[in-house]
Amino acid sequence: MYTKNPYMPKLRMEAVRLVKYRGWSTRKVSRHTGFSQSVIVKWCKKDPTGGWRRIPTQSSKPEHHPKQLKSDIVKKILAIRRANGRTSEVVHQELLNQGVVVSLNSVRRTIDRHGLMKKRSPWKRHHPHVERPIPLKCGDLVQLDTIHRMISEKKRLYIFALLDVYSRWAYAKAYARMNSATSLRFVADAERAAGFSFDMLQSDHGPEFGKWFVTMIEKKHRYSRIGKPNDNAHVERFNRTLQEECLDEVTNDVKKINCALRKYLRYYNHQRLHMGISMKTPAQLTSNRFQAIG
Repeated sequence: MYTKNPYMPKLRMEAVRLVKYRGWSTRKVSRHTGFSQSVIVKWCKKDPTGGWRRIPTQSSKPEHHPKQLKSDIVKKILAIRRANGRTSEVVHQELLNQGVVVSLNSVRRTIDRHGLMKKRSPWKRHHPHVERPIPLKCGDLVQLDTIHRMISEKKRLYIFALLDVYSRWAYAKAYARMNSATSLRFVADAERAAGFSFDMLQSDHGPEFGKWFVTMIEKKHRYSRIGKPNDNAHVERFNRTLQEECLDEVTNDVKKINCALRKYLRYYNHQRLHMGISMKTPAQLTSNRFQAIG
């Protein structure tokens, strides 16, 4: 009987060793292990070393199937997949366009069986979908991200970045450690500096924005899609600008970086014109908000 027991290869090896080196009869080994005598005999035939290597469990997959795909169809599936790297649905449609009738599931299984399927990472947890709001005022949608900078081979420092999508108002701060508590502190500091409240936060699936952070932040929160950095495009672009115009000229020291960030953020929020907001500054949009409220 086929088994998924991971210890079976070692058990088979030990059974063969009892026969070949301890001199036990196959009947005695059968009583000792609980397997039939014919099974012990088969194990002894499979191991030419006489009990010095594990006997792996063979696949339960049948060698032949009356409905299995023909080899030329399999070659076409793999050729299309390797040529364009597109999804199974695209490969399936390409085959139909060529007059090859095959099911979509067969295409998927073939791609997966030959190691060409890009599978979802087991470390990425599923998060329920939260509708993305349309940013009509400051704080409607605030994006978060983290920049990692290598200090040495085994040591890093972390720069947390935050950007309000409506006004492009930005905030950043460097820390020696990265965890959910640091993220919580960073958002609180940013909200005090901004002067307006954050309604919804958006981040990637980094450990610093995990379940504990979402629970403790007491604000609406949504995750960007896995493998879709464009969902956080505004803060990702800010990260690039920040590195090109500020961080590349600063040494890897938390205090020096924070000193440089304070100077740069004053320039970024109050003087730097932004094409995304009609050549205005973030401070102009945030000040207009307060004037409207007043």
